[in-house]
Amino acid sequence: MMTEYGLRTIWMIFIAIGIGTYGLRLSFILILGRMGDPPPYLSGLLRFIPATVLAALIAPTLAVLSVDPGVGFEVDYAKVAACLVAVGIAWRTENVLATICGGLGVLWAVQAVV
Repeated sequence: MMTEYGLRTIWMIFIAIGIGTYGLRLSFILILGRMGDPPPYLSGLLRFIPATVLAALIAPTLAVLSVDPGVGFEVDYAKVAACLVAVGIAWRTENVLATICGGLGVLWAVQAVV
């Protein structure tokens, strides 16, 4: 795939994006470092960030927007089943290894049957 931008321009874009991302993350570290203990409302919000990021990573794999021949959603039911089992295992055991193994086991089993 050809682009109108030269190699130097593309690398400068990558470097600028990297510096911007690093600066954004560093600013939060510096601000929170100077604040001392964060206020209770901020601590409460920060507690939910890992779950939010995980959901943002997993949700697009469960349902994909399709444009063939019309607009709609394609759902991979094997992944949905594995996700539901993994959520149940995580909720009951609070064990990461058991959650991963259980979810993968169900995913592979459903894919083998279907």
